[in-house]
Amino acid sequence: MSTLPPFDAPTLIAAKRDGHRLPDAAIDWLIDGYTRGAVAEEQMAALLMAIYLRGMDAEETVRWTAAMIASGERMDFSDLRRNGRRLSTVDKHSTGGVGDKITLPLVAVVAACGAAVPSASGRGLGHTGGTLDKLESIAGFDATLSTARLREQLVGVGAAIFAAGALAPADAKLYALRDITSTVESLPLIASSVMSKKLAEGAGALVLDVKVGSGAFMKSAPQARELAEIMVGLGAAHGVRTRALLTDMNTPLGCAVGNAIEVAEALEVLAGGGPADVVALTVRLAQEMLTLAGLDKRDPVATLSDGTAMDRFTALVAAQGGDLGVPLPVAACAETVTADRGGIMGDIDAMAVARAAWRLGAGRSRPGEPVQHAAGVRIHRRPGEPVAAGETLFTLYTDTRERFGPACAELDGGYRLLGDGDTPPVPRPLILETTP
Repeated sequence: MSTLPPFDAPTLIAAKRDGHRLPDAAIDWLIDGYTRGAVAEEQMAALLMAIYLRGMDAEETVRWTAAMIASGERMDFSDLRRNGRRLSTVDKHSTGGVGDKITLPLVAVVAACGAAVPSASGRGLGHTGGTLDKLESIAGFDATLSTARLREQLVGVGAAIFAAGALAPADAKLYALRDITSTVESLPLIASSVMSKKLAEGAGALVLDVKVGSGAFMKSAPQARELAEIMVGLGAAHGVRTRALLTDMNTPLGCAVGNAIEVAEALEVLAGGGPADVVALTVRLAQEMLTLAGLDKRDPVATLSDGTAMDRFTALVAAQGGDLGVPLPVAACAETVTADRGGIMGDIDAMAVARAAWRLGAGRSRPGEPVQHAAGVRIHRRPGEPVAAGETLFTLYTDTRERFGPACAELDGGYRLLGDGDTPPVPRPLILETTP
């Protein structure tokens, strides 16, 4: 005799459509059924739209996140030890920005200070870059790690940057569906998507870098603050010490936007140089991570000057099959954008630069599409800096020459030169606030 399921999708869709709370057991059934294919794509699409329009309360969001975690493996590194001492594990997640290569120097800095950083990362989609796409511009780098190999690397190197793989597979399916049903912007769905993967990776503490501005998914501080509070609450509900920073993303981070050129800039930071904003954000996030990990007496700045952070990054790349001795990819074609007059560089719109890099081939328009590792945009003059007539403002890189036209069209209007009568750009703080 067949047993009827305890719930059915049409009833639950109607309940959420009408503004009712979904019971915990119903959420568990939905996520499990959708992951297995028992709940149809069109049914989940309808439910996602109902959630987008009606929202979820805090308890629903906690349960939705827990169900997504339960759809796959949940790692546990609480028993990790080095030289007989327990290793504190901590990670960082960014909600997505432009020129955001912070993960690369950050995990090395925090590892050099004595913590272990298991960093499950993703690939870019749309205008935001992906950490794995950047790292895979390094010859031989392999982001696929077994749990046993990951544990070994955390003890030996102190950090690993790896593909999520079996972590929260329900999220991978849901994200792809949200992307094609105009339901990406739902705050409970964003929060549960981010936190399901990060909580499943097993770190004992988590720092969230919530981007705000034109180049971020969250355009306003109140919206970003609400998302941060939801994610911090999810961390607390699942026993993971969590803190969020709201950081500016109106202007690209650093001077490089792409894949290989961002790796090169990260290496500059690890060598003790690099753009001031990239260094400042790396250090601040490291301080927050070390505080949550109980290692706040360690100095992250010293690791950049004494070479220990570079040593950790080199060891991480080597452990994952990468060879930094092989030159990073160089684009076959380059084109410059020059100043038609002298003046001062005004604000640079992060989204315009991101769209230009995407047009050049640095990003993808659909999952699985290959990226051009050498494509991207280099920014030569930052807001507020003087500019001479004929000076290079941007260099565009691609392997496909016909991409220059669309890329330049995206960049046009994304910056302007200021003359004598114009008001110079007002510097914005990089760190807007911390939650809690």
